[in-house]
Amino acid sequence: MAEFRSDWLSKSVAGTSLGFTLAVALAGLFAVAGPGGLEARNKYQFVMWLVAPIWLGVASLVFLFRSGRAAFLWLGGANLLAFGGLYLCRRLLH
Repeated sequence: MAEFRSDWLSKSVAGTSLGFTLAVALAGLFAVAGPGGLEARNKYQFVMWLVAPIWLGVASLVFLFRSGRAAFLWLGGANLLAFGGLYLCRRLLH
């Protein structure tokens, strides 16, 4: 029988909070660097709906980390990379 892990709460918090910010950053990257750029027709609606599946995917996969601390560190690093990429794309493309 599987052992009860006491860090499910920290993993849940990491997945919901950092997963949401990561989803927003990745959707923003698609909006800026995706086909048609920011001026593409009906792109805002698609980008808005893109946030939810990314967020839910991250929130569901966060339980694969060994600990809550590892989840915070990896998702925090992914957020830094995503927002850094978004900043660079906005600076270079506009």
